Amino acid sequence: MILARKRAALPFAAGSLALALSVAIGGGFAPAPALAKSPTASAVDIPYETFTLPNGLRVIVHTDRKAPIVAVNLWYHVGSKDEPSGRSGFAHLFEHLMFNGSENHKGDFFPPLETVGATDLNGTTNTDRTNYFENVPTTALDTALWMESDRMGHLLGAIDQATLDEQRGVVQNEKRQGQNQPYGQVWEVLQKTMYPAGHPYHHTTIGSMNDLNAAKLDDVKNWFRTWYGPNNAVLVLAGDIDVATAKQKVTEFFGDIPAGPTMAQPKVDTAKRTESTRATMEDKVPQTRIYRVWNVAQYGAEDLERLQLLAQVLGGSKASRLDKRLLFDDKTVDSVSAYVDASQLGSNFLIQADVKQGVDAAKVEAAIDEELKRLIAQGPTAAELDQARTVFKAGFVRGIERIGGFGGKADALAECAIYTGNPGCFRDSLKTIETASIADVQKAGKDWLSAGDHVLTVNPGARKELAEDPAGTPAPFELPKADAKYTTTASTVDRSKGVPITDDFPSLKFPALQRATLSNGTKVILAERHDIPVVQMSYMFGGGYASDQGHKLGTSSFSMGMLDEGAGDMDALAFGNRAEELGANMGASASLDGATAYMS
Repeated sequence: MILARKRAALPFAAGSLALALSVAIGGGFAPAPALAKSPTASAVDIPYETFTLPNGLRVIVHTDRKAPIVAVNLWYHVGSKDEPSGRSGFAHLFEHLMFNGSENHKGDFFPPLETVGATDLNGTTNTDRTNYFENVPTTALDTALWMESDRMGHLLGAIDQATLDEQRGVVQNEKRQGQNQPYGQVWEVLQKTMYPAGHPYHHTTIGSMNDLNAAKLDDVKNWFRTWYGPNNAVLVLAGDIDVATAKQKVTEFFGDIPAGPTMAQPKVDTAKRTESTRATMEDKVPQTRIYRVWNVAQYGAEDLERLQLLAQVLGGSKASRLDKRLLFDDKTVDSVSAYVDASQLGSNFLIQADVKQGVDAAKVEAAIDEELKRLIAQGPTAAELDQARTVFKAGFVRGIERIGGFGGKADALAECAIYTGNPGCFRDSLKTIETASIADVQKAGKDWLSAGDHVLTVNPGARKELAEDPAGTPAPFELPKADAKYTTTASTVDRSKGVPITDDFPSLKFPALQRATLSNGTKVILAERHDIPVVQMSYMFGGGYASDQGHKLGTSSFSMGMLDEGAGDMDALAFGNRAEELGANMGASASLDGATAYMS
């Protein structure tokens, strides 16, 4: 919805502003050129070295000395796709169990790492893998490696019936929380619809509570013995570390852990559909939402990258075709998007639209179909394709500014290694994005987005609770033998002494700051760094919610939210289009005592 905007009466005098820049290009305060260069004008890469321990643990090392921290990212090649009948939810259950203590560290996993200043500490499970990660000061690397190796090699003695029952309850509550929210039942319904019974993706990662309730303690322990050996894992160390140090430390902490079985991965099976289907459901929601989904190519396939470009042109931003048509011209939706969800065996291409109240959903669906067919028939324009490329590459560059956490350099290396066997597969993706032609994108759309879609319409109404899947009957299971080609190395780590905790922390080094004041009184602070071709800008104002006193409450937040809805001669579409041309990420928000507009 487009609103006629009235300028808010907020006390944001120019003299009270502070502009903070973190610059990845030279020139100090020299005037910027009229047109910015591509965000990948400089070569962008993640150099790495690899080695493998005798027990099969693959290790990837990336050196980045910007700050005295190391990202520790450990991925196990097991997810819900590997769960046989009667064992759904086991991979996710173990994500919880592995945070609950080990044989040599009783109790919660977090406190020792928090004591040494760990950040971005988390773990996740999906269809294809389970990962654990944290960033630690360089001097605390031993703490992280001790903790990760203890739960890899010394977990089962800490799992008893009480622990299993407790974590089963936690998972059950997590499932309830996920489903008991607006549109919360959708993904389970879609997954069962898009993938036939027997396909590894037919059931959700969180699984059936009946399967978990039926699991015995020995079942759970055998699952761990099967999948969580060092030979089924990839460890990435990224940051203030070199390969020689990594070899010494990883060998010391992980080298004595025996390998497990070598487990085969399922073959790629995109489950490409030939018939289009549709369904409706009701939920306690304020408006109708339309989902349209296709099964498409697997992670790492060139066609998947081309479909990502098509999704960006179709519905990836404010400048996309669906936004222009439905949000701004027809005014029939409150939001619309198109995106790709990539997975190891096959991926999904999704279109999602929130229908404006009072609008016929069939009209929205027809418009989506028109725009998709037009894009596939004619292909994107050269300008659209260039913008989509810029957005994709700029997103990659922003991600690799960080060594760890979600989407950082450690994630990129681990994901490539697990899914493709090549830690540098991101280079192939970038090359495909860079070289994709209009015809390439058009052909990918024709090949994958014709027949075989499923449309799910969720309407406001009375929710019908989904029936829990009955417990499956597990096939007779014999624990596979450990792979004899792997061996262990001796370790001098005395785990009886507990977790090594350091009290020695590296000094922080900040870049030299340059300061200036503009003619309108704006104070500017510049910090230069040249590792990544990105400029980060924060424009900070005094004010915030506290300034709403005497005005309509919410004025500050509303005003900041309108800053990217146009400027000067540019309306919202032109503004969004210009931002996309530059690969810019923009936004603004208010806090209690201030407000910030940012751009990168």
